[in-house]
Amino acid sequence: MTRPASARTTDASQDEPESRRRLRRVSGIRSFGLGELKISYVPDGAVELKPLGWLADSTEEYWAAHPEYLDATGNLVASIGGLLVEHGERALLIDAGFGPQAWPADPEHPYIGAIHGGELLDGLAALGRAPEEIEAVAFTHLHTDHLGWACLPVPGTDRIAFAGARYLFSEPEWTQRRPNAGHGVTQEMLTTLEPQVRTVVDDEEIFPGVRVLLTPGHTPGHTAYTITSGGRRLIAFGDAMHTSVQIDHPDWSAGPDHDPVESAVHRRRLVAELARPDTIGFGVHFADVVFGRVRPNQDGPAWHPEP
Repeated sequence: MTRPASARTTDASQDEPESRRRLRRVSGIRSFGLGELKISYVPDGAVELKPLGWLADSTEEYWAAHPEYLDATGNLVASIGGLLVEHGERALLIDAGFGPQAWPADPEHPYIGAIHGGELLDGLAALGRAPEEIEAVAFTHLHTDHLGWACLPVPGTDRIAFAGARYLFSEPEWTQRRPNAGHGVTQEMLTTLEPQVRTVVDDEEIFPGVRVLLTPGHTPGHTAYTITSGGRRLIAFGDAMHTSVQIDHPDWSAGPDHDPVESAVHRRRLVAELARPDTIGFGVHFADVVFGRVRPNQDGPAWHPEP
C-alpha cells in the first residue's frame, strides 16, 4: 500500500494546537460524572491503522489535506481499552482491551500496523477497582482487541483477570462465533469465554442505566451500549466507528467490516443520534478524543471532543 503523501509532513510544530496533537496520540484515563454514574475510559494500549487500507474509500488527497490525523509513520493512532461504568459499589466494564500481548507491524498487512496492550489492570487499579469487583464485562464484538483480558491469563499466573464476572454478548454475535485468524480469535479463546457467557438482546438493560443497542455491520452482532442517567445519555459505539473522520464521512466503512453496507447504515444512524441534545459519544479507538459530541459545522457533522 502506498503511504499517504501526508505521512511526510506530520511532524508537529511547537506551536501546534493541543486539539490537533490529541488526534494522533493515545488517550490516558479520562473520567466524568453522568448523573448517578461515574464513567471512565481505561486505557490498555494502541494499534496503528493504515489509513488507505482501513478506510478504502478515502484518498491520498484527503489525507494530504488532513495531516493532523496521522502520526510520523503515516498511520492513524487508535487507542485500545475499556469503559468502566460505576454505580455506587457496583461496576461494569465494556470491552476488555487487547490484553498482555503485542504484535509487531507486518508491512504486508493491508490495514493494521503494530498493536500492543497490557495496561488495563493498572488503569483499573488507578481508579480504585480490582478486577474481582467487576460484576460483568459487556462486549461490543468478538475481536481480540476487545477480548484480551477476558480470556488471556494474567502474566505470571494461570488465571483470568475477570474470572468472577459474567460475559455479556449479543445473541447474534455469540451464536455466530467462530475462530477468526484475521482478528486473532482462536478456538481456545472462545472456549475460555464460554462458561461465563450470557447472551443479551436489543434494548435489554444490563446494568443501571445501561442498555443494549444492536449495530451489526462491523461483525454480525456488533453491539453498542446506551448509558443514561441524570438527563444525559452516552452512546458507547464500539467499532461502528474507528476514527472521528467517520463522523463526517459515515459512508467510509472500515477494511475489516463484515458487511460494509450495513455498517454504513448504522453509522449514519449513530451520527444522527449523537447530534441529539444531551448526548455524548464514546469512541474506544478515537485516539485521545474518546469522548465527544457531534455538532454541525460548515461541512456537515463533526466530532467535538469533551475537555
